[in-house]
Amino acid sequence: MEREQFIKTISNAKLFDLTQGCSIFTPPWPGEKALEIHFFKRVTGAYGGGQGANGQLLNWSNTVGTHLVGETAFHSGGRAIADIPLSDLSGPGVVVDISDAVSDYSLYTPEMVTERATVKEGDILIINTGYHRYSWDQPDVHNPAAQGGVESKEFGFLVRHPGPSPEFFQWALDMKLKIVGVDCGSAEHPMNTSIRYMHANEFEKAEAKLKAEHGKTWDEMFPQDEYYELTHQTMPKAHLLLAESIVGEINQLNNQRAWIMIYPIPFMEVETAWSRACALQPPDGMDEEKFFELMASAEMLDLTVPFSVQTPQWANYVPLTVTYTKRVGGQYFGLGRNGSICNASIHLATHMDGEKHFWPAGRTIGEVPLDEWVGPGVIADISHLVSDSSVYTPDMIESVVEVREGDILILKTGWNKYGWISPDSDEFRYMIKHPGPSPDFSQWCVDKKIKWLAIDAVSQDHPMNTIQRIWHPKTFEEANRKLMEDFGKDWDEMYPLDQYYQDTHLNLFPKKIVHAENLGKDIAQAESGRYYIGCYLQKGMEIASMWGRFVAWKEGD
Repeated sequence: MEREQFIKTISNAKLFDLTQGCSIFTPPWPGEKALEIHFFKRVTGAYGGGQGANGQLLNWSNTVGTHLVGETAFHSGGRAIADIPLSDLSGPGVVVDISDAVSDYSLYTPEMVTERATVKEGDILIINTGYHRYSWDQPDVHNPAAQGGVESKEFGFLVRHPGPSPEFFQWALDMKLKIVGVDCGSAEHPMNTSIRYMHANEFEKAEAKLKAEHGKTWDEMFPQDEYYELTHQTMPKAHLLLAESIVGEINQLNNQRAWIMIYPIPFMEVETAWSRACALQPPDGMDEEKFFELMASAEMLDLTVPFSVQTPQWANYVPLTVTYTKRVGGQYFGLGRNGSICNASIHLATHMDGEKHFWPAGRTIGEVPLDEWVGPGVIADISHLVSDSSVYTPDMIESVVEVREGDILILKTGWNKYGWISPDSDEFRYMIKHPGPSPDFSQWCVDKKIKWLAIDAVSQDHPMNTIQRIWHPKTFEEANRKLMEDFGKDWDEMYPLDQYYQDTHLNLFPKKIVHAENLGKDIAQAESGRYYIGCYLQKGMEIASMWGRFVAWKEGD
């Protein structure tokens, strides 16, 4: 299939967002850290220049909201999440609704799944237990018999949900499933976790039900040593991944096949990662198998740099720190896992600057629908046209690629080669000397109705139109001389402070044209041209900007 038809086909596919809202109100997995959001600076808190930014500091555990459980959660020698290829995180699969067959503490079996839908070898399997009804972002579940007349959503979602029978995960391994995802707090039965001991009264209820239905005690049904080896060693070594808290539009896919994508933040050190979960079904009139064949043959470019404690942050922002709060070998009762708490400001690694970062009345990341983060677009390779402190123009961009109305626009300046993971890494050059747009660029983006922008440098703005101008006067002098040579104007003449300070942030965000920064990895090999582009961000409900996974597709050979 040729490029234009390929992009049109994916653009017309039916898109479903399966992600739980991630909020300060999202309950973490029992005993874990809830999300905290702290503003460490506001728009009016800048100094030495024009307006500042709304800057947030996040403190979180990765089991809050929709997340991928990586291999190193249970097997310290497994692949880092950053090392899991996109092909292992997406593919054909099925959402199976077993909600009619399960209740509090139930066990679900392979037969419950296969009698309701066809599961194929190598699938991604999402199990709809019905317990997403207890997700914090769903309506209350009314029950006159419950205290207060409403059921405890946190207990339903995290403590009382069904879980797999003893043979379920062996069946999943035999089927070579890529990912098993669930619409509740854990892909494991809660009574095969430390919840068994945290909520002993709930365990009594669960074991009583097990004895009544199966005639066995919990330890008889799930021999601890044998079951522990299966879930903590065999499964991660076989690269069987787990996804949890799948919510959103899950009911719209009941017992249907789809192309499923679970795209996590590519952590290097952390065992579990926030993810955007979504699914595609073929456009009207297209055969399902042909659509899956098209997606399977497509070339995926991962444009996201690994997320690490080594990743440099922008200027005076706070870097990522990771604190392991528990380890597999250090937990009581032999039910341990690796678990960590993270702390970071958002402006490091590949991230999307959201509207609220500079426009206080704008939408948070979680308030933006998924369809605004995906669509047709272009990668414009202008790397041969720019150098240290260069100014690029719309004419330069249009000289290498046709930019159409409504496109997503990714600018490849070549500065990705100076990023922290490159053999040519030059952090000062990456941060302070990258190219930036000409004064007419923002209005050109408005006229083109650009959906969103992205760049392979630390900022979409020229560094000398930010506070870096004041912090690095020598570099500013160099940039100013170059500007006069190239355009015959000095900086203040070409970029009046009141109009162009942090130009693409302040002039475009109120127009709902935001941008991503620090793109890298496969962008190094990307050529100018049209692509289907997706930005998959954690659905942060109070968050101004966010990390995510940035992917570009083109047709396969």
